[in-house]
Formats: sequence, structure tokens, C-alpha cells
Amino acid sequence: MDALLRISGVIDAVSRFFGKFIIWLVLAATLISAANAIARKAFNIGSNAFLEIQWYLFGAVFLLGAGYAFLQNAHVRIDVIAGKLSMRTRMYIDIAGILIFLLPMCWFMIQFAWPVVQGAYESGEVSSNAGGLIRWPVYALVPVGFALLGLQAISELIKRFAFLQGKAPNPLLHGAHGGHDEAHAHNDEAKGEVQK
Repeated sequence: MDALLRISGVIDAVSRFFGKFIIWLVLAATLISAANAIARKAFNIGSNAFLEIQWYLFGAVFLLGAGYAFLQNAHVRIDVIAGKLSMRTRMYIDIAGILIFLLPMCWFMIQFAWPVVQGAYESGEVSSNAGGLIRWPVYALVPVGFALLGLQAISELIKRFAFLQGKAPNPLLHGAHGGHDEAHAHNDEAKGEVQK
């Protein structure tokens, strides 16, 4: 389990890197959007390339940031129901969800999207809009984003099994639904909950 937790730590570091990287994409999209609006309103100059790069950046933020959102527990949960369940039951539900739904979906999306990326790259597909951009980079965001999400799903799976064995803190008590210090403060309590 120690070796698996080290692998989980490496995956978490990759997700954190992309989480910090997409902040710059948000800034770039904001600046491009502002410049495009100013150019259009003040000088009556428009650019399809500027519009499309905004869409590309918007897509990149969501696709490349999905794994980081999972790491931070920032994804949607039905807390009204989950809050009434024991921690052990919640872990088993998470494990089942990752194995039955999330990992197969990531695999399907990568398999489905990769031929589209390859075809667009080989054909040199370009947007049909005048002055539009090449398409394969934005298509490539789909398999890359789902690969990152799938990797983080594996990390979360490892952490949940480790928690059930009493070898790691509760992965649900950090990120968006609780602070890192809170996770350590509740670790003993949560481990006791696992025994129920």
C-alpha cells in the first residue's frame, strides 16, 4: 500500500500542476476577451481567431482542470444523502462509482476522441470561419483532459482503499469540502468510523 500511496502522491502533484496552470489560461481568456471587445467596439475590428481562442481556452480550463477538481473534492456531491451514511459506506460508494462509472467513462472518451484528433491533425482541419484556427489542438483537449481525470480517479481509489485500511487520512475531509488541517484533526475520529 505504501508504494501505491507514493504513486497517488505523484498523480496528485500532476493534478496540482494543471490546477495552477489553468489559472493562467483563465487570465489569458479574460485578457483576450477584453481586447477583442475593445477592438470591436472602439475600432470596429473583429477577429474570428480571437473568438475561437477564447473558446479553446474555456474548454481547456474545464477539461484540464477536472482532475484537480476531483483532487480538491470540488465536484458535485449529494451531501444531503451522503451526510446520513457512515464514512465506511461513503467510501464504498465512492469506490464503486470510480470503478463502475468514472474510469470506464474516461476510457471510452479517450478511445472515442483519439481518432478524431488524429484525423484532424492528418487532414489539417481548420475552422470553417474566416481566419479561424486549426482544430486538432482543441480536439486533443478531450483525450488529455479525460486521461488526467482518469489518473486522478486512480489516485482517489488508492486513497479510499488506504483509508479503509487505516493507512491514510480521510480523502473526503480536504479540498473544497474541508481544509487540510481539518483532515488531520478528524483523522482519528474518521478511522474510528471506519471500524463501524
